[in-house]
This record gives sequence, structure tokens and C-alpha cells, in this order.
Amino acid sequence: MRERDADFTTHSGLEVAPVYGPPEAERPGAFPYTRGPYASMYRSKVWTMRMFAGFGTAPDTNRRFHDLLAAGGTGLSTAYDLPTLMGRDSDDPLSLGEVGKCGVAIDTLDDVEDLYTGIDLGAVTTSMTINCAAPILLAMYVTAAEANGTPRTALGGTLQNDMFKEYQAQKEYFFPPRPSLRLVTDVIEFCTNEMPRFHPVSVSGYHIREAGSTAVQELAFTLANGFAYVEAGMARGLPVDSFAPRLSFFFNAHVDFFEEIAKFRAARRIWAHWMRDRYGATDPRSLKLRFHTQTAGVSLTAQQPEVNLVRTAIEALAGVLGGTQSLHTNSFDEALALPSDRAARLALRTQQVIAHESRVANVADPLGGSWYVEELTDEIERRAEAVFAHLDEVGEGSILEGVLREVDSGWFMGEIADSAYELERKLNDGRHTIIGVNGFTEGNEEGSPDLLLIGPQFEDKQLARLAEVKRARDAVAVAAALGGVRAAAADPDANTMPAILGAVRAHATVGEIMGTLAEEFGRYRETPVL
Repeated sequence: MRERDADFTTHSGLEVAPVYGPPEAERPGAFPYTRGPYASMYRSKVWTMRMFAGFGTAPDTNRRFHDLLAAGGTGLSTAYDLPTLMGRDSDDPLSLGEVGKCGVAIDTLDDVEDLYTGIDLGAVTTSMTINCAAPILLAMYVTAAEANGTPRTALGGTLQNDMFKEYQAQKEYFFPPRPSLRLVTDVIEFCTNEMPRFHPVSVSGYHIREAGSTAVQELAFTLANGFAYVEAGMARGLPVDSFAPRLSFFFNAHVDFFEEIAKFRAARRIWAHWMRDRYGATDPRSLKLRFHTQTAGVSLTAQQPEVNLVRTAIEALAGVLGGTQSLHTNSFDEALALPSDRAARLALRTQQVIAHESRVANVADPLGGSWYVEELTDEIERRAEAVFAHLDEVGEGSILEGVLREVDSGWFMGEIADSAYELERKLNDGRHTIIGVNGFTEGNEEGSPDLLLIGPQFEDKQLARLAEVKRARDAVAVAAALGGVRAAAADPDANTMPAILGAVRAHATVGEIMGTLAEEFGRYRETPVL
């Protein structure tokens, strides 16, 4: 076993073994991977510290990226503004006042080139939190990298590209569910064939949890969505072991410490059994659930914001003890504004203290064998399996069809809403306490820390940039490229990615490409759930 260069002793000098437990017990790196996907876990390599960042224009975010890498971050994660997340251009009337506010504004290939200026995309892995416009942002990323000499085969990273959770929780959708599923599958097929180091889907429970679900619902709905994408890939004709190793997951780390650890352990075990027994996967990489974790944004409070540092540290430690492969720690000021430079650095330092001072990374699954953790793990698995049985029944033997039908029925949204309501009742009657909100409010009168404010000047700069790109590009080439996108969308047997790549190279905008696809796919309007 290869070990990193570290002192694997306690502060008192006691030698620490890589793993503990009786010889007959399950070991990390062994099926069903409850104790971790790798035998040595962090003993060999500490998790990737992938800090989420994005605001203003691409050059503004590029500077933050360089600061995070200089401070010891080991991966990038891109946050996009609301217009980009919704598939709109910055000059769309519906974008007014939102450009650059909650992430970076991206309209054309030129913005993506600016976003990664001076960053070796062959050496740094990049996560992109984008969904309905995911094929377009991936095409822009590939094109920008290749223009700088990095072939697509060398690119490593993750595209979120998880549309099911949009209909279930986050609501950043554009097309109806079935055309959206086609685009997700197009990206899976494209990456399988042309980007072997890239994860084409990050199946995300994070937003399900932020919308108000319980930990059990987060786990069950997320894995059900993952099974649905597996079925979609296999229906496309892809052998399961050709793409399943590159599927990844994205979970929330909330403040209920032991439940979160058990959730992560149960997730690995469920995935391994289902991939082997239901879908016939044989490659061990297909059976190993690997995931990114972000601490819970919904747990942060505007009252006494410095206390959020404590919450985030507890949540991050749960993610590490649960065996995450990469981690983002939220900044203490995020309930008030986008993170300031100081707050973002403190969030990264939180991870570094856990990794290098706490010494919890010296042992794989140090809580394995705990009666409490093991029982929680088993019970979470039992409750998740009940959800899968429901979806399998609704889908008449297909989890994919069950998910689609329950998206249409509003079942997922109703379940999440009920859980959010129950939590609010517990807060109102005092059964749950949140420091500074419904208890221990001394100190609430203190002023806010210095905040990062995104003023209208960022929007003005982005609009000027977009207008210049539109003025300088070849309008005939743009029209021809968008015609290719329309033709690909109209052909049910075509993969849309080559046509989208052509439109990106012609400097078509995100909104123009999305609008062209909508001419064939239509637009989605949600039926309210009461």
C-alpha cells in the first residue's frame, strides 16, 4: 500500500494502523465498500479540497480561482449566476439584476476562456455546477482547453448535469423531463467515448437536502436518480461498465454528525449491491460509489455568523469520517452574501486543520464497528430500500420510469415539502434548537462582518462584453451552427454534443443554443403541488 509522507502516530507517539477491526470484518476497499472505496483511504491521499467559487464576470472569478489555488486548494468548482443556471443570456430581460450575483456570468466561449486564464486544465480537475445548460458549458470548457493545447482526453473533472433533482428540488429546468434526460444521456455517451477522465454526471442529493428533505430522503432520492441514469445509459446501448465508473455523486453534510456519517456508509453499500445484482456490473470501479461533499448551506445563519465556522467544521468532519473523495466547506458569511476573500480562506483552512492537525485522516473508517454508527447505517439502508421498492412498483420494473412518473405526479416535491414543514414545526415549538435563531440569541445585536457586495457595475461589464462578442462574430456562421443544433435535436438517433460544440466555436450564446433546442424540445412548466 502506497502511503503519503506523513507521521502516522498520535501526538503522544502511539503508532496508528491503517484500519481497525477483527480480521473477519469487512475492510475498506472490499465489497460492498461500506467502510470506503479504497483500502488505504486518506492514508494514501487526502481528499480533494475543491472550493466552490464564482461571482461577477469571468475575470473576477478567475482571480478568486488563483487565490484559492495559491492558498492550497487542490481542485476548482465553478458557481454560475442564476441566468446561466437557467439557460439565459445576460442581456435577456429576465436576467436584469441577477447577472453575476450568485455566481459567474457565462454567455459565450469568450467568457470561459477568460474564466480559466492562466490555469493548466490538464493538471487541475474542475467541477461545474450546471444542469439544464450542462452540454453547452461542457462544450465551452472542451473548446477552451483544446485551444490552449489540452486535449479533451486529458481533461479531468465533473459536470453536475443532473436534471432529475432539478424537477424534484432546485427548479432550474428549461426543457420537459424526457428531452432533458436525452441531453443528460448524450453527455454520458460523449464522455464515455471521448473524455475518459471526466465524470459526465454528478448525481446530486445536495439540493434535495437544501430544499428540506431528511437525510434518508436525500440518500434514497439521489441513488434512485443514479439508478435511473444507469438505465438510461444502458438503453442507449452503452455497456454498464463502460460508463458507470465515471458516475459520481454529490451529497450534503449536515450538522447531525453521526446520521451523516451513517448516510455516506449506507450509500456506498446500497450502490455496490444494486450495481452488481440489478444491473450486472462486474468492474469494481462501477461498484464503488465515489462522492463530493459540501457542508450544508441551509444550516448557516445570518444571526451570529461566526458560529457558522463551528457548524461547518462539524459538518466537514462528518464528511471526512464518512469517506468523501472531495469536499467544499461553506464560508461563515454565506447567509448574508457571497463569500469574502477572508471567509473563503477560513473555509479552506477548516479542511486543512481537519486533514493535517486532527489526524483523523490516518485511519480508514475510524468509526466502523461503532454499535451506534452501524445500526444507523443499517436503518438508513432499510428506509432507502422502501423508497426504491415504491419507485420500482410505480415504474413497473423500471426505476427510470418510476422516477419520471413520480416527477410528473409531484410525489418527490410533496415528500420534501412535508419533511420541511415538520422541521419547521420542531423549530417553532422548541424541539429543535438553532443557536442564535430560537435559542442563545445573546450577541445577535452585533453588526455584520465585512461583506462582498456585487454591484451593478459587474452587470454593466458583462453586458458590454456580450455586445462586443456579438458584434465581432460571423453572423452567418452562427446561424449555420444553430441550424445544425436544430437538426440534431430533431433527429432522435443523433447525439447533440457535436452540433453544440460547433455552435460554441461559432460563438453562439448559451441562450441562443438553449432557445434553438427548445424549438424541438419545448419548454417545461411545472404543475404546482399543494
